[in-house]
Amino acid sequence: MTASGRIGVVGGTFDPIHVGHLDAAEAAARHLVLDEMVFIPSHDPPHRRTGPHASALHRFAMVALAVAGHSRYRVSDDEMLRGGRSYTADSLRRLHAAGWRPAQIFFILGADAFAEIATWHEFPEVLDAAHFVVVARPGTNLANGLARNQALAPRVREHGLLHASDDTTSIVLIEARTRDVSSTAIRARIARGEPIDNLVPAAVAKHIAANGLYTTVNELHGQDESSKSASFEER
Repeated sequence: MTASGRIGVVGGTFDPIHVGHLDAAEAAARHLVLDEMVFIPSHDPPHRRTGPHASALHRFAMVALAVAGHSRYRVSDDEMLRGGRSYTADSLRRLHAAGWRPAQIFFILGADAFAEIATWHEFPEVLDAAHFVVVARPGTNLANGLARNQALAPRVREHGLLHASDDTTSIVLIEARTRDVSSTAIRARIARGEPIDNLVPAAVAKHIAANGLYTTVNELHGQDESSKSASFEER
């Protein structure tokens, strides 16, 4: 069975999910006219020096709360149930098995993560499994990301040049304003007893407070991680 339309995919540890993730998803949905958006929390992100701070159950719950009310957004427990290392290549193969053609899939990542894409599992073959949508992130512009991956320049296309009948996957660049926030900074603020208003959706903030997440001094050990690892890490 072949799926219809265009699907956006946002992967990450979401520890916790924040407004920057949602800004990037909305920018991609708007520019690329996506029919649905699936958020996939990772079970074991391979590029993080330490494991997730919140449990898989809490991270899944926070994403579900963040996307509630968005009619075209949903959260997938695919990587949570599968366990083991969480790789984009594996998740995209499962979408193919579900009937999605590579040219129908738009994997969304920040310009910061794109700068490191040559280190991803199954690179460069993974780029044939979906369109890779690179969204500008505060502190890392699209030009800088391309400068570190010049061999990929022939794949780059403007989002307006993508046609539904085109079966070739591309790297799509989107200049968009996304709020300057990272999961690392949010965890550090919570551990210091500082507010996180406007950094995460209100329902997510309530879940964090109700369950005492990120409140111990141990949560500060990750604050030397780059903002990349807190937004769209290698999958």
